Amino acid sequence: MHRPIAYSEARKQLSLKEKVGQFFMPAAFINDSETEIQQLESLISEHGIGSLCFFHSRASAATNFEGLKEVVYNADSFDLLKQLITRYQKAAKHPLLIAIDAEWGLAMRVENTPQYPYAITLGAIQDQNELLFEVGKHIACDCKVAGIHWNLGPVVDVNNNPHNPVIGYRSFGENKIKVTEKALAFVKGTESQGVLTSIKHFPGHGDTATDSHLELPLINKTKEALFANELYPFQKLIDEKVDSVMIGHLSVPALTGGSLISSSISKNIIKGTLRTDMGFKGVVISDALNMHAVAKNYSVKGELEWLAFDAGNDVLCFTEHAPEGIATILKNATTTQIEESFERVWRLKEKAIVPEKTPHKKLSDPHLLNSKLAEACITLVKGTENEITAFREKGYQSVHIKKDGETHGSDEIKKKIKILEAQISNEHILLLITPPKAKPINNFEISSYELDFIHRLIETKKVVLYVFGNPYVLNLIKTKNAIAVICVYQNSKAFQDYADLHFQGAVKANGKLPVTIKGMN
Repeated sequence: MHRPIAYSEARKQLSLKEKVGQFFMPAAFINDSETEIQQLESLISEHGIGSLCFFHSRASAATNFEGLKEVVYNADSFDLLKQLITRYQKAAKHPLLIAIDAEWGLAMRVENTPQYPYAITLGAIQDQNELLFEVGKHIACDCKVAGIHWNLGPVVDVNNNPHNPVIGYRSFGENKIKVTEKALAFVKGTESQGVLTSIKHFPGHGDTATDSHLELPLINKTKEALFANELYPFQKLIDEKVDSVMIGHLSVPALTGGSLISSSISKNIIKGTLRTDMGFKGVVISDALNMHAVAKNYSVKGELEWLAFDAGNDVLCFTEHAPEGIATILKNATTTQIEESFERVWRLKEKAIVPEKTPHKKLSDPHLLNSKLAEACITLVKGTENEITAFREKGYQSVHIKKDGETHGSDEIKKKIKILEAQISNEHILLLITPPKAKPINNFEISSYELDFIHRLIETKKVVLYVFGNPYVLNLIKTKNAIAVICVYQNSKAFQDYADLHFQGAVKANGKLPVTIKGMN
């Protein structure tokens, strides 16, 4: 791998065009074809690209918004990732800054790698922020094993909209103070291993039911309200000298003088609110510029890249038109603009790309930490431990509602429900629900037949309910007649094991819901 160049040397060695190339962060796909890999190698070498952001494949969620392409899983993705990073670094004249979204670990993008809990799960932890430090630290160590310098997280959006289709489980919750405390602990843990972070999605993507991958969300709040809530975590972390801020694709008229322009191309928001009002001096990175919230509005190649740079973004993430973008910036930007952004970007690279004395060679084992997190997170939402004990001692029957790989159509689901109903012979039901999806779209992929069955059970039987997923699922379920409701948040083995211990009365539920659930807070 390249040795980093001192900043003073770089000023002399890089041409203005090469400096502009350092602002560009194209997407790199782990499961690309050899032809596609060679095309990216050529782009890097010919245009002086400064960084890459890795994704699983061209069919993954970050590029396949409508879900029309099938994602093909590859057990060797992690090895491919390491090999590609080595290849792409060799193609670069100057060291590439390698980034990835690893909010809950490399598993967010790479199968068969360590997975840690979603932010909403960590949001249930009470007064144990050292655990979030450990999560950040573990994920950072895994990034270093892969050759990654920059974890594009954590999310510091205050999620106060239960219908949010894209943030939700990625947020630490709806309380700005707790979001800030947990995000800061995660950031400190990441920094302890020399890995960069980026807080996102400025100025706050929490209070919307619109997915910015598809459309431009409107945040119609006053400036005072935004500073009091949405911008609070950003300000606190800026005061802690966080490495970078990612700008979301959001329409926030209160910060743009009434304009509906996206925050990602708004000078008022980036140069005004973020830089001037909030005093941020670090690197500003755009959210992915392929997202339909902005990309569909600019058909001329290079135009969006120029608008994003001119608005104040230093790094242009998921740029799809790097050569045209470089040319347009060179044509339109002042030398001062280019030099100021280059200085910020290069100093960030100097900080992150350093020789390792004792390189990390092995991925972390998440089970022990996940067990501690399960102990801290699992939440008794309704009922008491004594009521669960009495239920257990009377004898019970278990019913599990979960995704069945063989069941897809409505007729198949109805048949599955009939079989389950026929098998019920006990008055006391231990009901386990594992929602197929963490996002609320289509009721978390829980079918109407399954919801009706769940409600019949709760109405006609004595039910203790454990939910192994997003707590917002509970907004769909009429739990008034349930004896007890427990939110487990995750479905990994560590969380399953702790839930079993809890049901057996061996341990307590120590968490607290990080978001409001109807009738349960």
